[in-house]
This record gives sequence, structure tokens and C-alpha cells, in this order.
Amino acid sequence: MTIDIFEAYESNVRSYCRSFPAVFARAKNAELFDETGKGYIDFFCGAGALNYGHNNDYIKDKVIEYIANDGIIHSLDMYTHAKREFLEFFEKEILIARSFDYKIQFPGPTGTNAVEAALKLARKVKKRSGIFALMGAFHGMTLGALALTTDRDSREGAGVALNNVTFVPAPYMYPELDTIEYIENLLTDDHSGADIPAAIIIETVQAEGGVYVFDELFLKRLRILCDKYDILLIIDDIQVGCARTGTFFSFERAAIAPDIAVLSKSIGGYGFPLALTLIKPQYDIWSPGEHNGTFRGNQIAFVAAKAGLEYMLQNSVENQARIKGEKAKKYITDEILPLSSKLKLRGIGLILGIDMTSLGGNNISKAVMKSCFENGVIAERAGRDNAVLKIMPPLTIEEDKLLKGLEIIRDSIKANISVSKRTFELKG
Repeated sequence: MTIDIFEAYESNVRSYCRSFPAVFARAKNAELFDETGKGYIDFFCGAGALNYGHNNDYIKDKVIEYIANDGIIHSLDMYTHAKREFLEFFEKEILIARSFDYKIQFPGPTGTNAVEAALKLARKVKKRSGIFALMGAFHGMTLGALALTTDRDSREGAGVALNNVTFVPAPYMYPELDTIEYIENLLTDDHSGADIPAAIIIETVQAEGGVYVFDELFLKRLRILCDKYDILLIIDDIQVGCARTGTFFSFERAAIAPDIAVLSKSIGGYGFPLALTLIKPQYDIWSPGEHNGTFRGNQIAFVAAKAGLEYMLQNSVENQARIKGEKAKKYITDEILPLSSKLKLRGIGLILGIDMTSLGGNNISKAVMKSCFENGVIAERAGRDNAVLKIMPPLTIEEDKLLKGLEIIRDSIKANISVSKRTFELKG
């Protein structure tokens, strides 16, 4: 598996290939196969873009049929049969079925495009420039979304000042601090130095931040606070939406409705680029063409997205995520956490994180990730110091492969704890 061509010609900005240096040739459901035929259980899932698995047969057949019949491939935002079918299905089976009322905007095809549209619209609606965001957040890499993102390395890549955002501590950061009270103090204290923002944006689960799940009470109180102070609530469901947490929208468990919600990644059904900005109708005050993009409304993604939603509902994928998530939690609790009292588990549905901060942080998590890869599991790291091993397989993963992958993680952690302990003893 030569990688010389990539090393010679691809930009230094490449990242995941440095952690997983194989040349992949094919994939099916929860497995990737490299050019030598070696299989890898996929706990990475395209960073959350493949909730229905690699090359899902149901979705694939719909896409092939559409292409074979010379369906429209590119049309900017013109009316098409594929868009109509997606809108009708999404409206009836997803929104109305959950008692939500949103207009649907198709921005550019990626999650950061959806966030940019949400920010621009919130500022237009409220005629204020400021946004509140939480420490630990990740919302994208274009300038507006990057201004909301707290990872230092990502921010330093901007090359310009990232303004108009006030960061507040996430609820898990300081147990003695009530984050909602803190925000309210910022809004009411005439010496806080903070103006009332146009919007507050959150992820209900900080995935890249280290797999921190915000509890239902916090989400409910934040909704009440936003209403009280005339602030729009934006929820970024790009990575943890589309059934990842056990419900289609991650905020359903709190029985709240954001003013704006953003979806991408798995909404594309088959890994095709697609993003949605969902807007409460009273806030859809765009002028025609005021926010656009050449690749807004990916036609093949409309076909795949509708098929993906059909598959999700027909196969109770939301329920699969809950059941498999509980089985994964039980395995980790019974088999992995006993390896060290310094290991911690967080998560909901099928997004779980094993926190190794107290065990050695980046050094141990990197070694564990490397061992996992060598033994046939692909799992990325997240959080402060990249100390959290993130477990995020396709929701359709077979249970035997889920358990096999967890066994490899267990053995990798055990081996690296032993190496770390021996190294410490030798140094001692």
C-alpha cells in the first residue's frame, strides 16, 4: 500500500490519514477494507456522516436508479422532483410527526455552511451582532463558525481576529457554577461588559469537545432564558442529529424546539454532502438570493437523504441506537473501566467517549488509538488534549462487530496501561 503519491502531492493540511495510514479500497456497513484486504471496524463513521453505514443497500439502489434515469444532478435552487420528494417526506415524517414547524433552507453542502446561514439570519432578525457560545464547542472551520469554536489550534489557523462572540463556561466545567445563572448575570449586570446577543448557539452533546452530554434540565432552562431575553436559540445537530442520540433530533429528549437548528453529515443519507438550516417560520425574513451558493441543494443527496430517512423509520434506527448504546455502555463499564479507576465514560445513544485525561492524557490516548488501528479498529480522539477516545460507529453496526471493536479497545487500553506502568517503574 504505497502512500508516496499522497505524501508528494496532497497538502500538509491532511489529518485523519496521518492517524490511519492505510489506503482504503472498499467498505460495507461498519467495516472498511484496505488494499491488502485487511478489515477495520469503523468507530469513526465519517465523523458522523455515515449513520446508516457504508454503502447501505437500500439507499444505494435508490441513488443508482435516479442516476440511471438521468435525474437532475445540479440545479442551484430551482424546483426539482428530487427536492419536492425530500421536502414532502421530511415535512410529514420528521417535522410534523414530532410537532415541529420549520421552514427549510438549503445553504452550501456542509455543516459549516448551515451554521454560517444560521448566524447571518439571527443577526438580521435581531439586529444585533453578538453571539453567545459555550467553551468546548465546535461549530465549523469557516470564519463565522470558527469564531464560535474554542479549539485553540483551529482558531489560530484563521489568521484574522474572530470577533462578536462571548464564550461562557459549559455546564460540566465548574460544578459550583450555575451556567444559566451566569449567562443571566451577563445579560443583567450593567458592568458585565456583555451586550444582549442575537443568539445563543449550543450542541446538546459536545462531541469534539470530549463527548459531554447536556442534561435535559439545562436545555429546558436555556430555552426559557432565551425567550425571557428575546434571544434566538440555535442548536447545532450536525454531528449528533439523525438518530445518533436515540432520537432523530438530539434535543427531542428535552421537549424543546430551537428557533434555528442545523443539520448536515448523516442527513446526506449515503455520505453525500447536504446541509439544512431549519428556521421557525416567523424568522424566515431572507430576501431572494440574500444567502446562496452554487452547490446548495445537492440533488443526489436529496434522493439519498429521503431514502436514508425511509430506512431509518422502517428499521427503527432510533431504537437501535438506544439499545446498542446501552450494550456498549455496559461492556465498557464492566470490562474497560475496571482497568483503571482513572478512566471515565460519557455519552448517550451511540456516541460514547472514554476519557483518559487522568491516565496520561494525549500520550496514552494516542497510543491507544494507534494500537486500535493496528488491531483493526478506527476510532478518533476528541476533547481537551485529545484525551478522549470517541466511539461513534454506524447505527446499523452488527452487535457482534460492536462487541468485537470494544474488545479491541479494551485490549489496547490494557496493553498501553501496562507499558505506561512499566515505564513509570523504570523511571522511578
